[in-house]
Amino acid sequence: MRHTGGEVERSRLTERDEQSAQRILLTMAVRDYENDDNADEFAEGIDRQLEAVREWWQTPGPLPAFRHVDPPELKHRDDVEDFLREQKVRELRGHALALFITGHGVSASADTHFLRLPASVEKRPLATAVRTADIVAAALDSHVENVLVIVNTCFAGNMASDLAGVHKEIRSSRASSSRLDVLVTCGLKTKIEVLRFPTLLQAALTRLRMTAGITTPHLSVPDFMGEYARGLPAEDEQKFKLHHLIQGGTYQPSPCLPNPGYIHMPDLLGAIQQQAPLSAEYWLDRATGRPQESDTGWYFRGREGLNRTVASFLSPQSPRGVLLVVGCAGSGKSAVLARAVALSNPVFRLTPLYKAAEAISPEDTIPPEGSVTAAVLARHLDAAEVAGALLDALGVPQEEVDATDDRVAVWSQQVQEHVRACGKTVTIVLDGLDEAQEQARIIGDVLAPLAPFCGAPVPGQRQDGTGDKAPPAVRLLIGVRASRTADDAPRELSDDELGLLHSLWRVFPAAQVEHTDSTSSRADMELYLEALIGDAINSETVNEVVPLVVDAVWPSFIDARLAGDQLRSSKDPLALARSENWYKETLTSGIRGLLQRDLQLVGGDELPPKVALALLKAAAYAKGQGVPWGEVWPTIAGVFLLPDRLDADQWDRMIEKLLGGRLSGYLAHAVEDDRRVYRPAHEELADVLLDLDADLLGLGGSHA
Repeated sequence: MRHTGGEVERSRLTERDEQSAQRILLTMAVRDYENDDNADEFAEGIDRQLEAVREWWQTPGPLPAFRHVDPPELKHRDDVEDFLREQKVRELRGHALALFITGHGVSASADTHFLRLPASVEKRPLATAVRTADIVAAALDSHVENVLVIVNTCFAGNMASDLAGVHKEIRSSRASSSRLDVLVTCGLKTKIEVLRFPTLLQAALTRLRMTAGITTPHLSVPDFMGEYARGLPAEDEQKFKLHHLIQGGTYQPSPCLPNPGYIHMPDLLGAIQQQAPLSAEYWLDRATGRPQESDTGWYFRGREGLNRTVASFLSPQSPRGVLLVVGCAGSGKSAVLARAVALSNPVFRLTPLYKAAEAISPEDTIPPEGSVTAAVLARHLDAAEVAGALLDALGVPQEEVDATDDRVAVWSQQVQEHVRACGKTVTIVLDGLDEAQEQARIIGDVLAPLAPFCGAPVPGQRQDGTGDKAPPAVRLLIGVRASRTADDAPRELSDDELGLLHSLWRVFPAAQVEHTDSTSSRADMELYLEALIGDAINSETVNEVVPLVVDAVWPSFIDARLAGDQLRSSKDPLALARSENWYKETLTSGIRGLLQRDLQLVGGDELPPKVALALLKAAAYAKGQGVPWGEVWPTIAGVFLLPDRLDADQWDRMIEKLLGGRLSGYLAHAVEDDRRVYRPAHEELADVLLDLDADLLGLGGSHA
């Protein structure tokens, strides 16, 4: 077949693109020292090392998988050179190269380190061994953008002088444009213990998958070193910690180091998932009404009038405006907003979960596809963080801000410029404004500058919000706590609630307001509970139980969710529902009573109630977005458990049981500083946990 010049060129471009994106794992392991004592044990240890390395570097993620090259059989020094030549290591191109070198090392009289081979002669390392720095140099001086070398041999710390010389010889253009890191596992005079490296590596892998909570798909080199060192006894730390002999000069995650704890989530929420992966989980939790993260059901029911209003607000016929969704605590404001975020998302609409929601929803209650541009949770964020999160959600890179400049002003201006330039309606969903820091500044400096784009356009301009000539247009859908508890019985609003609502009305006097806690929401709560417990309980029981629960917990949907979870996990739901104690002491006490009951029952899951409560309190007391697992959560929880004490492994087991058991529904999670963090699922719950006089364990008095 004849190829044209253009086809050949395109083929070459494709090949170059594939090369530039590839990631490679090379392992050079010397294992068969047949004449040595304990040769079989050493060979088995080397195999364990290779197994641990393969498991770590097989971690899936968003980048192309590592191409693993089988380790060669290394007997003579020529075998080393043959491998480097056959794999074209010096001329390799790609995005990432990880090179692992292991075997016996030789520390010469000079500041030189050799890799000893089975055919090496002890007194002739220059002729019969291989200078380890020469192997490392082949990788460092390749054309790969990011290189990480790990050397696990005896006396590897003795390479420092050699490597310093190698580093000086690397061309300056490469040194400045590439990231090059070299780690060694031993000090100057330390011999390796062949099983120590795989044991420490496996322990770090386990921690990263369970406790570390690092959410980025790749690790920074310091994070990798820190997790590795956590498994070392204090007396061995200096001898066997990882030494960073050549540093890439950045603390950013390295594509050479996959994160075993990274959760490669399905793209349920498209752009939201790409910009903030765990924020996608927040919107899904609220939209579905699921009691626990592992639940795959769609339980949101009712609210047809409110959902119809939201869908109409998001339609092409309404390209501008402000809609405030308000209600008392726990009344489902976030659920309404999250439903709009999820059901409008083009990627989510391709999933079975969307089809399930669509099947039970009137057509005019489903927002148009792609009608939500950006969704931001403002909980515990200040004005700068809200502006930055908004830019992230819009896919706009944040400008660097000088120390003397105001981040809020700079980033807010960026948002306005994006609105003017994008040529289409920008729809922003903002939830949790009442739980944000700097509420007044968020309204005045982030939202208020968008007010001109929310009002009626200048006469003569197009109003459909599309096309090159369309005027800038913004829709704001905002959830905020402040309302009445019944249509005909307005309650006294707090000063904070009045101030927040008045501030919004002053900026957006034409804003439309919809309530989530009117008396009509009782019927919505009944539908939600029926969906939540219907699969676990027969219909006759459901018909009897649901009105009892609604009478006790309305208008709090968070209480309804927790009560429904208790019912469907009960061995006898009807007996529980008819129990006078459950009704009077649990349901009518709201979230406090529900938590008290679950704390009493959690002991059956081998999680002591006082330990569970200590962990929940620690999450409530944590600042920012929540508490990370690692060493922080156990440390804070330990204060509430005194005088009892648990060791690190016991705390990890307790946290694992908490997150996987009946109390998991009391926690929500977020991301802060690239760490997964945990917090109470609702501010009402946080208030209960922070109450020093709350007798949550039934001890007859304060136990905090």
